[in-house]
Amino acid sequence: MHLNQEYKGNILVVDDTPDNLRLLSAMLTTQGYEVRKALNGKMALTACHMVLPDVILLDINMPGMDGYEVCQQLKLDERTYDIPVIFISALDDVLDKVKAFDVGGVDYITKPFHGAEVLLRIENQINLRFLQGKLKEQNLLLQKALDELKVAQVQQIQNEKMAALGQLVAGIAHEVNNPISLIYGNIEYVSQYLQQLINVVEVYREEYSQPTLKIQQIIRDVDLNFLMNDAQKLMGAMYRGADRIRQIVLALQNFSRLDEADMKPVNIHEGIDSTIVMLEHRLRETQHRPSINITREYSSLPLVTCYPSDLNQVFMHIISNAIDALDRETGDWRMGTGNTTPPIPNSESPIPTIYIQTQITSKNAVRISIADNGPGIDESVRSRLFDPFFTTKPIGKGSGLGLSISYQIVVNKHQGKIQCHSSVGKGAEFIVEIPVEPAEIASNMEN
Repeated sequence: MHLNQEYKGNILVVDDTPDNLRLLSAMLTTQGYEVRKALNGKMALTACHMVLPDVILLDINMPGMDGYEVCQQLKLDERTYDIPVIFISALDDVLDKVKAFDVGGVDYITKPFHGAEVLLRIENQINLRFLQGKLKEQNLLLQKALDELKVAQVQQIQNEKMAALGQLVAGIAHEVNNPISLIYGNIEYVSQYLQQLINVVEVYREEYSQPTLKIQQIIRDVDLNFLMNDAQKLMGAMYRGADRIRQIVLALQNFSRLDEADMKPVNIHEGIDSTIVMLEHRLRETQHRPSINITREYSSLPLVTCYPSDLNQVFMHIISNAIDALDRETGDWRMGTGNTTPPIPNSESPIPTIYIQTQITSKNAVRISIADNGPGIDESVRSRLFDPFFTTKPIGKGSGLGLSISYQIVVNKHQGKIQCHSSVGKGAEFIVEIPVEPAEIASNMEN
């Protein structure tokens, strides 16, 4: 059984000889093909653009535009370049045949032709095109399956990383929170007790202005005045240190949001601030650069319904990459800021800067811009930033998953957009836009 027995092929016959057109048309129509006719090259091109044929039978010697030119025009058009062209001509020279194949022909039939030969060659080309179409379809399905597999693989890695991070944060928060709460809760009382003891000592000194020689010796040994002043300063420093540890523990908890696996309204600024606290150790001055300045320009935003833990991951990946870029820039910090709006203040400043801006858009979405004044990103790299496993970092320094995961979180989980604006020497800016409320929630509220 032939593949095309149930398929009606569409054949375009191009020949400036009406008798040839009638002969070929009658023969092909009898076999069940749909046949269209064209007397010259221009008519042939017009007919192709109206309805794409399955096969073109093309004469070479025609007035105005010969068959070679017609075939070349067809191969230059993305709509018609893959239509098989069978040349059918009285020219029997080898050079004519070679030129026919050079311009894109798939077969060559010499006049006078045999009807059975023409039918067989047409049938072969239609069957071949049918099989090529099936192969292309299968390739598209395979590519789609491969893309889905990559997405699933990235998602699995992301889940494992977040599970590990969640366990780590939970352990740290539990182990640190209890003792620091004890210290923080009692340090104020200790400070009060110390002050009371100092007051007692002061009263003793007023009431007994002439202490014994032994007491005088002890006062000199411990340097009593210094001890009383410094003790109060130490208590204040310990109070501030304990408060700082409490802030870090709170930032850990806010960043991971272990108890918030579902969508809920949150303050976006809290997530950004918690992320910055997590990364403060990387902002400090190094031997290669000054300390990194964080400039924040927050607008008044409503609570955003989102997956808080996932969104904090996005902030972590983008800000971490900005720090990496600023770490790589070792010397000249007189860089512009690319497409940041508004620009980072004082772009000629030698201070490496990360600029964070938030605002509400006219489409009821929140726009978060995170920009740096680093070396920028080349277009060849920028076009692949969100591809899974793509990284420009040295081996062992990056997995190439951060921005790919960020893309999935923003686009797939939040129906938002993420894009990068950058060029070499002009810094980089990442823009994240997510709706204040997901479409399904907003739709339910309207109903």
